[in-house]
Amino acid sequence: MVVSFKSWVSRLLFILLFAVLLMIAAGGYRWLLDVVSPVHPYQKPRGDAMKVFEHDPTSPEKGNSADRLRWFYWYGE
Repeated sequence: MVVSFKSWVSRLLFILLFAVLLMIAAGGYRWLLDVVSPVHPYQKPRGDAMKVFEHDPTSPEKGNSADRLRWFYWYGE
């Protein structure tokens, strides 16, 4: 069996080049996601902004069955 040093070097060079380009592509993709993705919705607001939460109204536990069924379909609880 004949082993060519030149072919092994070219294969090694190809693998190294492939790995470097793969890292560049993955880093670029990660950077692009950071640029394009929206701001995290649960982070603390900056400046004069306020974070407002809407509290669910009290559940009609002692109401009639129609109210409880309407509550279930509306809120899923």
